[in-house]
Formats: sequence, structure tokens, C-alpha cells
Amino acid sequence: MRDPFNSSKKGRGWAKLLDIDSWIDSSLYNMFAGAGETWESITIFFRRFRVTGFNKFLVEIADEGITLGLLGSIVMLALALPAFEETQRDWRNQEDYSVLLLDRNGKEIGRRGIRKNEAEELDSLPDHFIKAVLATEDRRFFEHWGLDYYGLFRAMAENVKANSVVQGGSTITQQLAKNLFLTNERTIERKINEAFLSWWLEFNLTKKEILKLYLDRAYMGGGNFGAAAASQYYYEKNIKDVTLAEAAMLAGLYKAPGKYAPHINLPAARARANEVLTNMVQAGFMTEGQVIGARREPAEIVERNDVEGPNHFMDWAYDEVRRLAIKFPTRNLVAKTTIDLDLQRAAEDAVKSHLRQFGRGYRVRNAALVSLDHEGAVRAMVGGDDYGQSQFNRATSSRRQPGSSFKPFVYSSAIEHFDYTADTRVIDGPVCVNRFGRNWCPRNYSGGHRGRLDLQTALIKSINTIPVKLYLGRDNLKQLGGDRLMDTVRKMGITSDMVVNPPMVLGANGLSVIEMARGYGTLMSGGMRIHSHGISQITDPLGNVLYDARKDLPKPERVLKESTVEVMNQIMAQIPEWGTGRRAALDGIRAAGKTGTTQAYRDAWFVGFTGNYVTAVWFGNDNYQSTNRLTGGRLPAMTWKKYMTYAHKNIELRPIPYIENPFPGRSPDSAPSVAADDDGDGSAPARPKLLTEKSEEALRQIERKLRAAKPLKLDPELARNTTDQLTQ
Repeated sequence: MRDPFNSSKKGRGWAKLLDIDSWIDSSLYNMFAGAGETWESITIFFRRFRVTGFNKFLVEIADEGITLGLLGSIVMLALALPAFEETQRDWRNQEDYSVLLLDRNGKEIGRRGIRKNEAEELDSLPDHFIKAVLATEDRRFFEHWGLDYYGLFRAMAENVKANSVVQGGSTITQQLAKNLFLTNERTIERKINEAFLSWWLEFNLTKKEILKLYLDRAYMGGGNFGAAAASQYYYEKNIKDVTLAEAAMLAGLYKAPGKYAPHINLPAARARANEVLTNMVQAGFMTEGQVIGARREPAEIVERNDVEGPNHFMDWAYDEVRRLAIKFPTRNLVAKTTIDLDLQRAAEDAVKSHLRQFGRGYRVRNAALVSLDHEGAVRAMVGGDDYGQSQFNRATSSRRQPGSSFKPFVYSSAIEHFDYTADTRVIDGPVCVNRFGRNWCPRNYSGGHRGRLDLQTALIKSINTIPVKLYLGRDNLKQLGGDRLMDTVRKMGITSDMVVNPPMVLGANGLSVIEMARGYGTLMSGGMRIHSHGISQITDPLGNVLYDARKDLPKPERVLKESTVEVMNQIMAQIPEWGTGRRAALDGIRAAGKTGTTQAYRDAWFVGFTGNYVTAVWFGNDNYQSTNRLTGGRLPAMTWKKYMTYAHKNIELRPIPYIENPFPGRSPDSAPSVAADDDGDGSAPARPKLLTEKSEEALRQIERKLRAAKPLKLDPELARNTTDQLTQ
């Protein structure tokens, strides 16, 4: 038996382990006991705040409200994070380009950029002008932090009382945030971004800086941005010298510059100025006696014979000039654009007339159109229904789902890679794809299936199941897949970011109107990629050529095989004849195109081409609200026909590549122009023919000589007047 009092090393080791175990046990006991006592103390303390009965109900509601409010704020902040990326660029730097824009024939159509080389300081502006702006746009500007909740509720109450929108709730800071960083799209996401950016501006700028930026950046009609430019344009005087009546008229432009621009509608501008004077009295900024003189003697403007130019196009062209002019030695520029004013007016008339006549019935409020010639030059561009109401260009900046009008890209890619023909047999039957654990089973518009048919009929009748089967490789078809399709799409000129998945073949990705026209232009040109452009030449005030599209644009390159284009054009030429685009059929000219309608009827398209022009038309709502079952075969096709009928009057017609007898009833070799007499349906006025054929041929010879000639350098003395005009 071992002596328990033995003090050997082995005995001491066991004792030490027992001590450690005892310490761990006691420590854990003390920790849990202390935690229990602490929790009991906390519980006893908070019992003092315990509520019962109805008070408990109120506390629970408040608690849930705080929780949901915090979660909502986190979600909104997450949505707004992309907008904050815009604040990282040099947004304070106002571009100091001054660009005179000309149409394709050299006629002045407008100006963009600065009109003076210096901006007026806020403290130097007339006090009555500042008061007029604040009284009308944001009376509590110096009291709120970006969002005026009191003003918002007041506007809502006034709108409910009047049963219409008579007041807006946006502050000057919100409007500046939209002008600096956002677009005019009416979406919840944009309003959330606008709110966060308004707070950001309030924290990073002073009130004076915000007001100064707003006065310098807001659109004021007539192609003018900023109060200083508008004062020079309408009154030919410095903004510091405007009278109270003139200041009231300028302040009235901020609400709707297209509607109240005095050079367009002087009576409406004066009526609006009278409202501004009333606002100044109601806000307490002036008395009725102080404004009575301005009421009796309203502002007069400088008479101008120019009309409102193609503003959406000019904004886009100005951006093109700035992109090209980064390395130019001067910022005073003259840009000759590609716009054809006759075609532009016809495009605007076609869009607006159909919106006015059918918009309410179809519940559609906006539309866009882009027309390119066979070389990619933009001949007409409609960016929306009313530039004065919204400067957002839906033709170039908006991305909308093209629906079935995307299918020609899918068919082109399949024919390009697998040498399918129009007679290739396919099966229209059910097809499903497992996506995110659920089956996605696209259906045809008619709801049924046609069984076995050829590729030609599938595209003409816009069968939805066939593009999906081409993508997946079902029913003995070779698998196209996303990589091959994206390669074809990029080559044909589509540049927008796209999600590669099966729904993309039915137009699930957002694309712009101009890139849809550019993509179809590849088929119009026989398989050569065209480069859409709005600037043909840029010179400095002395006439030195800084950019020439004929030399500086990328050379055309073949992106589709001739055999592919032949199959596609022969199929698509039948769509306006017996397919979904019958309302787009032109009299005496073969046309090719495709309709497109998206889910819930949110977007309606028709994109088509002849040998002369490719034109894309879109109808829809800015807030993505569904239309009243509007399809691409209705208003878009009708608008396309009205515009294209006018565009082909009295011009030399070009045949669509690989189309037999492109001018029915006429000799394809002669390719005569369409007669100028009215066709009797009132669809489009005749494009006037002002010259004889002999005169036209003489002008063509002169044009060829001028194209081959070297540009001349003007004498600086002779160009001085041009320079002075550009800096006014």
C-alpha cells in the first residue's frame, strides 16, 4: 500500500492537476452565478418600465415600427449605393466646351455648352430673381436638409384638393441631384437614389453652393442651360440686369421649359410669370404693391425666327463631340452633324401623332425612334414625347427589353454557326428549363403549338419555343449556347451588359433603341457592321478640320457571312407581308423587320430596314407600367410605316441585299424613286422634290469632288466673327 504522505514527484503532479480542475470548476460556477445575478438585477431594473394594457400595445407598435424602419433604411441605402459612385467623379467641373451644331447640309440647328466664358456669382444676382426662384421652386430651401416633408405633405394636399397634379414636392436639392447624377426615369429606384444624393449634397455643400449649381445647370428652354444663358438668349442682357417682370418669367421656366419658353409661347410664359409674382406675395417675399408694376408691364423678349431644334439629338451629339474633343487644342468648336431636318420633323410627327391619337386608349405615354442610313449616320432621333417636360433621351440612354425583336440576333447566330437554312425543320412544342429550382416554360403568344414547321415560319410567326430550343440544343438541334450567341450579338453592334441565360433569347435584357437599330443595320448592309454616329465633321472657328468621320471612323468589317444575311433577309422581308408586322408594309418597297412585345405589355417595338434606312421604334411608359395590350405590330409598326413612307419619297432607292424584286411592280435595275403624289391613306406627306434629275446629277458630281478635295484653312481675320459668335 502506497503511503499517502509520500511526497514523490509523481504524487505532486497529480495534485497539481486536481488543483487546476478545481480552479476551472469554481471559476465556471462563479461566472454563471455572477451572470445570473447580473441578469436578475437587469430584469428587476427594467420591471420599473413594464407597461400593461393599451400602453403595451402602443409600445409594441413603436418597437415594430423602429425595427421595420431600420430594415427599410438598410434596403434603401443598399439600392442607393450605385448612385453614390457618381459622386466620385469630378462632377463640380462644368464643361467649358462651346459647340455650334449644324445639320447635314450645314444649317445651324443649335448650340450646346457655355455661352459665356465666365459664370455670375450668386451674390451678384438680383435679389428679386433669387426670391422669384425660391418662392416658386422651394420656399423652405434654407430650412430643410434636402427633403422638405412639410412641403411634400402640403403639395399632396393641394393635389388631392384639385384632383390633379398642381404642385410638386421636390426640393431644389432634389432637382439638383437629379440634374447632376440621375436621369428623368420615373422609377422608385431613382427616387430613392435622389433622396440619398440630396442628403449627400446637403452634407457636402453649403446652401449657396447648391443654389448656385441649380441656377447654372437647370434647362431653361431654347437649348439653354442656366439662368445666365437664358437671360442672354431671351433678353440679350446680363442676368444681373433683369427686371422683376423678366426675373419672374425666367423663374417660371423651371417647371416646364418646353411649355413656358417665351420664344415658343409668349402668352403662356407671361401667364406663368404672373403665377410666379403671386407666389412671391404668398411667400411674403414681396407685397402686392411691389409686384403691381411687373403685372402691368410684362417682360418683352428678343424676336427670334429660329424654332426649337432636335434637342434630344443635340444633347447626344454634344456628348459625342466632348468624347471626340478630349485631345483637341481648342474647346470652341463647330460640329457638322448627320441629322436630316426633314426626316427629323417627319419622325417627330409620326411619333407624336400616334401618341396623341392612340396613346390614351393604349395607356402609353412615351416613345422613341432612331433612324440610320446605310452608313450608320443618324438621320432622325426622337428621344421622347416632350423635351421640355423631360430631357431624358429614351433613344440612347434608356434600356428596355426588346422582346421578340431580339430573335433575329438568335437566328442569325444559329445560321452563322450551323449553316441552317430557311427550310430547316424544327418542332414547336413544349420546352422547360430548370431555373433556381423552378421550371421556366415559355409559351407562344397564341398559347398553343404548331408542331413541325420550318425555321422561316418560326421567325415570321414569332414562335417563342424555337429560339429557346436553338439555345439549348433540343429536338436534334445543335446547341447554340450563350458564348456563341454573345459573340454574334457583340459583332452586330450590341454593347449593353447582358445576362447570359435561356430567357435572353426572348429579349429579357434591356437594350437601347439606337443599338437595336445598329444591330439590324448589319443585315441591311449585307453583313458588314455599321458604326452609328451623329457627327460627320468637327472644325475649330478658323475652319481647321479636327475630325472627319470619313477618315476617322472605323472601317466597315464583315461580321456575318453572306449566306447568313441572305437567309435572314429573305425571311425578315416576309414579316411585314404576312407575319406579325403587316402594319409596317410599305407601298412599292420591300421592307424587312421584326416586332417585339415584352411581358405584361410593358414595351412594344418594331425594328426594320430597307436598303436606304434602318429604323427602330419603341413605345412604353417611363415607370414600366403595363400598357393596354399594346403590341409591336400596332403603334410601333404604324409609326415606322408613316416615317419610312416619307423618308423614301423622291430619293434614289437602294435594294435590300439578297432580296429579289425589292421594288414590286418596278424594274430592280432602275431602282426608281417613289412617286411624290399622295397615296391616299394620309399616312405621310410627300417629301418635296425641288430639283430635276439633271440638277441632282450635277450636284452629285460636285459632292464627289468636294469629298475628294482637301479642307481649306480660313484666314484668321475672316473667321473672327465666327469666333465671337461661339463665345457669346
